[in-house]
Amino acid sequence: MPLAGTLAEALTIPALLFLGLLFCFPLAFHEPQPNHVKIVNADPAVERKIDTALQRQHPGGFEVAAVAGAREARQAVLDRGAVAGYAARGRHAVLYVAKANGVALEQVLTKGFTQLAAHDHQRLTVTDVAPTVRKDGLGATLVHFGIAWNVPGYILATTLLRAVTFNRRKKLMTIAGAAALFSVAGFFVGVGLGFFPDEPSALAIAFLLTTAVATFSLGVAPFTKQFFPLVGLGLYIVLSVPSSGVAPVQLLPGFFQGLHAVMPLGNAVDALKGVLYFHGAGVLKPVLVLCAWTTAGMVLLGLDAWRHHRMAVRRGPEDEQEDVPEPPVEDPSVEAPTPTALPVHRHHFGEPLPMLEGTVHDGEQHPLRHAAVTVMDAGGRQLVRTATNARGEYAVTGLPEGYISVVVSYPGRNPVVRQKLLQSGVAVRSDFTMHDRRNGMSPLAAAQRH
Repeated sequence: MPLAGTLAEALTIPALLFLGLLFCFPLAFHEPQPNHVKIVNADPAVERKIDTALQRQHPGGFEVAAVAGAREARQAVLDRGAVAGYAARGRHAVLYVAKANGVALEQVLTKGFTQLAAHDHQRLTVTDVAPTVRKDGLGATLVHFGIAWNVPGYILATTLLRAVTFNRRKKLMTIAGAAALFSVAGFFVGVGLGFFPDEPSALAIAFLLTTAVATFSLGVAPFTKQFFPLVGLGLYIVLSVPSSGVAPVQLLPGFFQGLHAVMPLGNAVDALKGVLYFHGAGVLKPVLVLCAWTTAGMVLLGLDAWRHHRMAVRRGPEDEQEDVPEPPVEDPSVEAPTPTALPVHRHHFGEPLPMLEGTVHDGEQHPLRHAAVTVMDAGGRQLVRTATNARGEYAVTGLPEGYISVVVSYPGRNPVVRQKLLQSGVAVRSDFTMHDRRNGMSPLAAAQRH
């Protein structure tokens, strides 16, 4: 049973991710078909005829509405109220499309309306009202840049969870700084290599995307705990990438179209298309969605702070501090969230930082080597046990937030007990002086001294 339990725990998250990738990606990308694609027609008299012809090709694939004329049909595409506008007069017909919506969608529309025009003995002209730059031949380059701003936001949150010397304020400031850096770097790479137009408004969209993903991830981590990697990878890869616009959204099944409407990546791509190719049309809604993700992350961070504030009040109001940062909830895929004794030396880059450290001396202030240091939680359960080095130093990390008891013992000396309140963002120090049993104080007196 222990082996089975260990295997089940180790395989649960990879298995769920495997199933998510196995079903989501093929369902989204295999044989895309039109799904409620909005079309406008400049001739109300033939609206029903066009709708019938398109439904015959793709049942349920198109929604046809009438507009006053060809100019209005073209403007509807530019305003993003429709993905295509059709205007026919005599022997000539014009189809207005936008390559920025994706080449695959443009091809489906061109094929369908070419057949329709041929049936009516008309010659069809396809006019692209929102062409992409030359290097974005498929109209999907913005998705690739969006992924570059999306996934690192989640990774940034996982690394900040291990920054035990950072409180919430510092973590949010780090997110803002990193998001600004990523957005500027990505923008100049994209513009410099000719992947999208030089429109500075794209910087704000990129900043909002990274900030939204990182802030929400940071906020949701304390509530999902060991399932945090599953939640993060599930949200930002398994669900986001298929619904992002790699395949045009109008060609995706309804489930993925629904995801596109709420996922940060899909909304960021929509906003980028709006500012880069549609003169700002359709940008407000996706920007509001990105802001909502950031707000949700802030709310979760506040709830977690409130939760731990209440716990601290119950356990010992005399030790309460005004700002109680969140506990160090770490990503199990990066580092196991278990109390750990650390070697005491000059900190090296990438090493865990101590949450609790101190020294142990005798009555003459000489360091005591091999003094036993035991850390227990508020319920008396041992969390970690370590020993001091030659300089009497000890260090521990990975401890939960809240009240802990530190017990120091050494042969022939009175043991010392001290209670401490641990908070992320604050490295706690607890030094001890141990006295001879025949000359020193009692254990109770030693505890009360501090």
